[in-house]
Amino acid sequence: MGTAVPFPATQPRGYEWLDGEPAFDSARHLQLETPAEVLMLADLGYDDAEIATKATPVALSSPFRMLSDEGAAVMLETARRLRCFARPAGERIERTVRGGCYRSRWLRDVCLSPDVTAHLEAIYGIEIAPHPMPVHLGHLNYEPSQIDTAIDKWHHDTLPLDYVLAVTDPAEVAGGRLEWFRGTKHEAAELADAGKRIPADRTVAPDFPGPGYAVALHGDMVVHRAGPLSEMCERVSMVNGYVSLDATVDEQSRTSNLIDIDDHEVLWTEWAKFAAWRTQGRLARLVEGLEFTSDPDIVIAELEHAIGDAQRAVDEMRARERGLHHYGD
Repeated sequence: MGTAVPFPATQPRGYEWLDGEPAFDSARHLQLETPAEVLMLADLGYDDAEIATKATPVALSSPFRMLSDEGAAVMLETARRLRCFARPAGERIERTVRGGCYRSRWLRDVCLSPDVTAHLEAIYGIEIAPHPMPVHLGHLNYEPSQIDTAIDKWHHDTLPLDYVLAVTDPAEVAGGRLEWFRGTKHEAAELADAGKRIPADRTVAPDFPGPGYAVALHGDMVVHRAGPLSEMCERVSMVNGYVSLDATVDEQSRTSNLIDIDDHEVLWTEWAKFAAWRTQGRLARLVEGLEFTSDPDIVIAELEHAIGDAQRAVDEMRARERGLHHYGD
């Protein structure tokens, strides 16, 4: 367990801390429990060759307790105070708050908690760190304004690893269940291209016993959604992102999709730092392990691979590619 990129010491312009917050206390606010089940990517139909390039072979866990009763209450109050900053995330989510960790110290500290990170490391089976881009920390989704609208459409995430936390009590919410597809994202894309919906008999809706429970996700690989409500009510969930500390595995991010979603005040700098961290790790590996060779093409290929994340970030920033991908309701 470690840190990829330190959380910024200063806030971006336009962000102010909430006042009157309690201090985060892991002893009081956490109640970390082990999930009863962990499914692997192979269980969803991914082949060994694709799995080998990813951060972890783990797909997702069953719901497990993360927050204590007191912690869940503070989480709900924090989400309610941040609701005034909600806005759409493209066509996929009507009401979401990103960048909340620049506004709430409590949310920031729970999202950066070393205890939570260590707990998730045990689930994923790899060394991880909170995502280097704080816009991916403490992402909040709120209920939509229309009863027949999915809270978040079928999708796979724009980041590799995360957990989804129930903020409101699922027992008090009519519908709005987290659902995941028992299949690959390639199958989901084929269904969407054919104009077909995710089949109900391949959809799983885990049972969250209460607020403060979470599922760990290999977000880039597991197709999931937050379904529509059957009655209008308050419904809030929180997503917190992580990365593998091994920069040699696939990046598994679609940061360019966030250009129309996140504040540019934070996005460009966070994106650059993320790409620089990945590139730094790959260059360090090259310094340590590049063997002697008389073939310049081998060296060129190694260098291009090492700087690939930084070059891709530059190209995508210049291209200004937009749009948040999804597979429909």
